[in-house]
This record gives sequence, structure tokens and C-alpha cells, in this order.
Amino acid sequence: QVRLVESGGGLVQTGGSLRLSCAANGRTFSSYAMGWFRQAPGKAREFVAAISRNTDSTYYADSVKGRFTISRDNAKNTVYLQMNSLKPEDTAVYYCAATNFVVIGTKEYNYRYWGQGTQVTVSS
Repeated sequence: QVRLVESGGGLVQTGGSLRLSCAANGRTFSSYAMGWFRQAPGKAREFVAAISRNTDSTYYADSVKGRFTISRDNAKNTVYLQMNSLKPEDTAVYYCAATNFVVIGTKEYNYRYWGQGTQVTVSS
């Protein structure tokens, strides 16, 4: 069992930055690939970014490529999402997720464990 807790969300103006964190319990964090997803009101949850367990691979949705960076610190059991140049369309609840099913995943069904989410609101 892996428990994930996101933090770092909030209200920011267009063009601003936020860094989300996702802390995991347990001593096996380094054996899990991690991902970030988001869900805007009235929309389906969508993939944002993913990172392999040893950080040698990262994937990004086209909509955030060049603006967002995913990273992880296995010593701190934490994965991060640095979000720069934020746009109103980035407004959503952001979820982190963990998987040991695949090396790295971009689909919801790739992931076994989910956090409760953190709200990001970008004002225009």
C-alpha cells in the first residue's frame, strides 16, 4: 500500500509559477514510477507528466511541454511538478499517482495508487 499526499496548489496569476509536491509513505518509493494527472471542471482526468523510478525517462503532455517539469527525490519519497508560464487552461485539480505495473505510464489504468488531489487555479 502506498499513500500519496499532494501539496503546493493555490491561486496564481497568468504567467506565474507553482511547484506541486507529492509525498509518499513507505520504503519502496524508488520502485514506483510516478505520474501527474489533472481534472478540470466538467472534463475527464488527463495525463500531465510522468517519470520513471530511476529518473532516466520523463514524458509530458503536449499542452505542458516546455512549461512543466517533473522530478523526484527518492531519498525524500517525493515527486515534484514545477509549473511555469501558467495559463487559465491549466486550472484543475492535480493528482499524483504511483505504479509498479509499468516502467513509465501515461494512462490512468497504468497507475495503482492515487493521491487526493490539490487545486490549482490560474486567474486571467
